[in-house]
Amino acid sequence: MRRTDPEGHGPVRYGPPLPGDGLPVLPELTAVLAAAASRTDAQPVGGAPALLEAACGYWTRRGLPTVPDQVAAGPGAPALLLALTSALASDGGDVLVPRPCAAWWAPYARVLGRPAYHVPTPAESGGVPDPYALLETVRRVRAEGGDPRLLVLSVADDPTATVAPPELLHETVEAATAEGLHLVSDETWRDTLHHPHDTVLLSPAEMRPDLVTVVTDLAGSLLPPGWPAAVARFPATEPGAHLHARVLDILTALGARIAAPVAAAAGYALDEPPPVTERRETVVRLHARVAAAAHTAVVAAGALARPPQAGRHLYADLGPLCEPLAARGVGDAQELEDLLTARLGMPAPGGHRFGDDLGALRVRLATGPLLGGTDEERTECLTSPAPLELPHVQRALLSLTAVLDDLRDDAHRREPPR
Repeated sequence: MRRTDPEGHGPVRYGPPLPGDGLPVLPELTAVLAAAASRTDAQPVGGAPALLEAACGYWTRRGLPTVPDQVAAGPGAPALLLALTSALASDGGDVLVPRPCAAWWAPYARVLGRPAYHVPTPAESGGVPDPYALLETVRRVRAEGGDPRLLVLSVADDPTATVAPPELLHETVEAATAEGLHLVSDETWRDTLHHPHDTVLLSPAEMRPDLVTVVTDLAGSLLPPGWPAAVARFPATEPGAHLHARVLDILTALGARIAAPVAAAAGYALDEPPPVTERRETVVRLHARVAAAAHTAVVAAGALARPPQAGRHLYADLGPLCEPLAARGVGDAQELEDLLTARLGMPAPGGHRFGDDLGALRVRLATGPLLGGTDEERTECLTSPAPLELPHVQRALLSLTAVLDDLRDDAHRREPPR
């Protein structure tokens, strides 16, 4: 039986996690965590004042002035999104998400018994639905008796690693707000732009601060994935205050508190002292180089992929290689995931994990596994002026190239003589 339909439980358990950076923890973060390890008091639901103040400073530095009454913290973005979805849509409301979207978005609607309607994204980027497709989906859902209330989107996207252009975002936000939708903007990857001076990232909260809640998982650029912490910023309006209070109620019912040592590390990271910002910039540059090299290998093999602009991953479409894949028994994204995971020795989750069509031959490839197999090798990537020339990185990229080229060569071998 396939893992997409395992016996005894649903598919949520198999959702791929956020792509990690694959690197040792910043020593200063480890020191802060260790210093707080002896605390026995529980953090208050929604975060202690020091953590909320740090989150306010983080957003204010990004052009979103924030006060503590607008902020809630939780043990990872999934807990916050579950609470938000419950507050906004559990009583009959419907949820809209892009196609594809982050693997953890849609399950929280399903857990609450609500459908998640996928809306196509335009060709140039993922994360933000096409505005005309959004309007048509809202019309169709309402015609079928539904009540769309919530749109989740991401300007810097997982899984596509693209950044939506401001003009597209304007059109989509205008369409969504005109239809009365509340927006949740997942900005987990906003601080991982590969070319920050050439890429314009606009938060929907800058456009419609009265109708947008921002969620940021600190695993994107500030904390290791194993230290779950996230923050949400609510609109500074009466409905925003009501939503904030409702989310705190739900987090309380769930017992969703950040562990005290992790909260201390999160507050330190959100304050963005020099060790944190310097490490983040180094990590972003490293993954940008590796992602560009992986993109080159994917395209050279005849597959398709948008150039990665953010994050630690890229989204590859192997549709042009469908014939050699079919000869290997691969006819859908699950079978492609199985093949590439086995051949590459690293996770290659299929596009169906992200709401894409099962029949589309798409996978998300993370760059973290390409940095080496030991802490020593990965640390060397951080300090090397030419990480792509390190032997272990070269071997990993050559392995990726060889697996993809093997498929391309299969396609060439099957071409009839001219």
